[in-house]
Amino acid sequence: MESKTAALAHEGAPAANEAAAPSAPGEAQRAGPFPMRSPGGGEPRDEVAETAAGAVRELVARARAAQAAWAEVPVGERAELIAGVKKRLLARAEEIAALVHRECGKPIEEAALAEVLPNADLVDYWTSSIEELLDESPVDLDPLAYPGKTGRIRREPRGVVALITPWNYPVAIPLRTLVPALLAGNAVVFKPSEVAPRSGALVASLFEGLLPDGVLSVAQGGGDVGAALVEAGVDLVVFTGSVAAGKKIAVACAERLVPTSLELGGKDSAIVLGDCDLERAARGVVWGAFTNAGQSCASIERVYVEQAIADRFITRAVALTRELRPGVDVGEMTTARQAAIVRRHLEAAVDAGAEILAGGAPPEGSLAFPPTVLRVAHEDTPLLQEETFGPVLPIVVVKDAEEAIARTNASRFALTTSLWTRRHARAHALARRLRSGVVTINNHGFTGALPAAPWTGVGDSGSGVTSSPHALAALTRPRFVLDDRSRAKRELWWYPYTPALRALAFAMARARGGAGLFGRVRALVELAAALSRRLFGR
Repeated sequence: MESKTAALAHEGAPAANEAAAPSAPGEAQRAGPFPMRSPGGGEPRDEVAETAAGAVRELVARARAAQAAWAEVPVGERAELIAGVKKRLLARAEEIAALVHRECGKPIEEAALAEVLPNADLVDYWTSSIEELLDESPVDLDPLAYPGKTGRIRREPRGVVALITPWNYPVAIPLRTLVPALLAGNAVVFKPSEVAPRSGALVASLFEGLLPDGVLSVAQGGGDVGAALVEAGVDLVVFTGSVAAGKKIAVACAERLVPTSLELGGKDSAIVLGDCDLERAARGVVWGAFTNAGQSCASIERVYVEQAIADRFITRAVALTRELRPGVDVGEMTTARQAAIVRRHLEAAVDAGAEILAGGAPPEGSLAFPPTVLRVAHEDTPLLQEETFGPVLPIVVVKDAEEAIARTNASRFALTTSLWTRRHARAHALARRLRSGVVTINNHGFTGALPAAPWTGVGDSGSGVTSSPHALAALTRPRFVLDDRSRAKRELWWYPYTPALRALAFAMARARGGAGLFGRVRALVELAAALSRRLFGR
């Protein structure tokens, strides 16, 4: 009988963001669901062995055994080991960029700038700060109410983390969780997308020889393997992908009381105000819409431009879009399935009256989808309601910022929003009214590469947090340790329960504010008398 989560690898916009299981020495492997040619029917790829779904539970057990020993390694030593990933990453920059280009179709420059360089900063940030971030913190205790007692909070590792990542940034996205999760003392079973399994294997190879066996395992495969991983008794599932798949994972985990960190879809808007630097706004919006062929949860998929500058902004954005070189500035889309979704959204918008100003759908079957700009009048089209995840930029003319804010907030998605204006004080005021997890002023999208900045969303964009100390809320759990050094033979609240204890409790309530001034003074006298009787066992 097929698991109800087994279909999750085939749903949603970035569809191959699902779960795959790892390979243990000697376990059975089979031919898998992996694309064997580059996007657009290009050069052949190396074969990838799929992990059998039935082996996943054993793999998780191996990870659990390895994690117990890994968590005992001092955090400073863990940081020293993982710091070696930075050098390997930079030394293999050209190899990584070339592989991502072959596997996903993105330009070499984008692969280097998005998948390699920011992750060097990521390793630096986490390895240099993790000791402080995991350091114990004291809890203040009233010495009169709790004499001789001190308390401290420690961040403990979750245990075994299931990490399920997509194909659109197949190196950067997993590293943003792998590095802090491992530093925090977790073991990780990592399932890369079946669309980009070779990139996933390369990511894992960056840690080879730095970690004890079993602390990091790679699970290669499709939806059945992913479902098996979710159901294999892990302690946390970190998932980046489609809303549909994220909901299935959330349900499966809820039944097992397993926490999740879900980063799902986006329908990001850019709000272009009349007082913006028009050239910067046009260039920033065009890049934000078409980088990675629009295959980013933070792609600009809606532009709301104030009427006063709409014509000039649209003219400039269209001109800049027409300058983009196919295969150089904008690569091919990664999957035929996603290209079909983009085509469907575009056709529906045109049928509803949208005007194509640049680009348009390519010939049927082509993944070379031209950057496309439309002027859209009606909001009730999939192009403005659903995640498109492709190189299409719809522009809507609005009366003012109020209308732009209202339309932006009406979406079920709320990942990032950009505001384009010269009036920074006004921009900050408007930012406070946006539902988005991330707001950028006069820029867009790149903050996912900042390791100290939280990347998170609202609504159907999920509730997960990547990067920054806030990510540790999912990757660790708090443990409170109380140390009692009191020499008293018993506590006031211990047995036996006596009239003196009852009088003491109610006198404390009045003394702490449950009565007026004179009542509180009288309560203090009663408190002293009751305390004396209690100390003598009455």
